[in-house]
Amino acid sequence: MFEFLAFYLFAFLTVAMFYITVTTSHSLYALTALAAGMIFISAFYFMLNADFMGVVQLIVYAGAVMALYSFGMMFFDTTREIHEKKSNSTVVFGLGVMATLVTVAMIVVPVLGVNIEAHYAIDPAIGNSQAIGLVLFTKYLVPFEVAAVMLLVAMIAGIVLASKKMDESYSELSEEEIDAKEAEGIA
Repeated sequence: MFEFLAFYLFAFLTVAMFYITVTTSHSLYALTALAAGMIFISAFYFMLNADFMGVVQLIVYAGAVMALYSFGMMFFDTTREIHEKKSNSTVVFGLGVMATLVTVAMIVVPVLGVNIEAHYAIDPAIGNSQAIGLVLFTKYLVPFEVAAVMLLVAMIAGIVLASKKMDESYSELSEEEIDAKEAEGIA
């Protein structure tokens, strides 16, 4: 009975958070709801006793959303209202149809496909986590490190671009306004 109630509670919360993400016009609200939705998704893994996947969901996806959150805070001016310009509804409709077909294919193909366990057998002598770690840090070590370096470069570039934007906006002020701001900061 507990699992039944927990499933529907987390399902409702997850759908509600992603609904807020899609419908809100404030970027920081959307990013906060996205992070909460990713955390609620990890609850499903924990309920299924897939603790490793639950922790990976928390660390990787929720952590990535938090990095996106920091980029959003740096780059978006949340004080002004955003007005979207809708240019071509045919393109939007076509992209929607393609996304729907891809989603249906992602659901149907594994159901009709081959037995995955036969192709990707895990040695029962070692655990699931050890097998993932062995493959990740041997066969896929270079792409793993390249992804880490790319994220580091993106974070540094974001900080540099945000600081340039602050310097430009600060340089547009007159000397009297700069003096007034400095006096406010000291007082």
